Amino acid sequence: MGGTLGPEEWQAVALSLKVAFWAALASLPLGIFVAYAMARWRFPGREILNGLVHLPLILPPVVTGYLLLISLGSRAPLGAFLQNFGIVFSFRWTGAALAAAIMGFPLMVRAIRLSIEAVDTKLEEAASSLGASPLTVFFRVTLPLSWPGILAGAVLAFAKALGEFGATITFVSNIPGQTRTLPSAIYAFLQVPGGEGAALRLVMISIALAMGALILSEILARRMSGGGRS
Repeated sequence: MGGTLGPEEWQAVALSLKVAFWAALASLPLGIFVAYAMARWRFPGREILNGLVHLPLILPPVVTGYLLLISLGSRAPLGAFLQNFGIVFSFRWTGAALAAAIMGFPLMVRAIRLSIEAVDTKLEEAASSLGASPLTVFFRVTLPLSWPGILAGAVLAFAKALGEFGATITFVSNIPGQTRTLPSAIYAFLQVPGGEGAALRLVMISIALAMGALILSEILARRMSGGGRS
């Protein structure tokens, strides 16, 4: 079962890293905005927004993938409309990134929200009293102080994206070189005789990547907690 990775295995690893990277990066601005809104604003429908954000954690991933398929698939009205502008998600790596971003979004928002809530509001109020606009307060005070939590949230979303399977395979299938990420590749190798060795190698890589991401997230969370106590 040992040995080096073959071309198909390397392809799955590279695609997974690509999908996870763009899933975390593309969802980060929205994640910061939603986390800030949940941490600092009071508005009608706040609990509904909180429920929608965390819904992917509760729903079966296959349900999320199916909802993406019927809304952004090539035959869906919205999906067909976006295709006119060259934006295609179904059965493409971009669709895998979208599905992974949605599944990791709750973890990202929660980590960022906790980091923003840990920022002393008196510092923000002091900046406002000196004439700083709300945007200036956010970019000069809130954002820098919550930066470790923001990075932790991005790392958690990246780790979740690496392991996403159900929503991805439902929405974009399992196409080698296009949508076959690490979990899909492991599943595919386990379906063929003699594929156990390749599957095991990819499992070990998945564990190593996930553990590395979790350790980095924990380090960032401790740094955030230490900053809040000082």
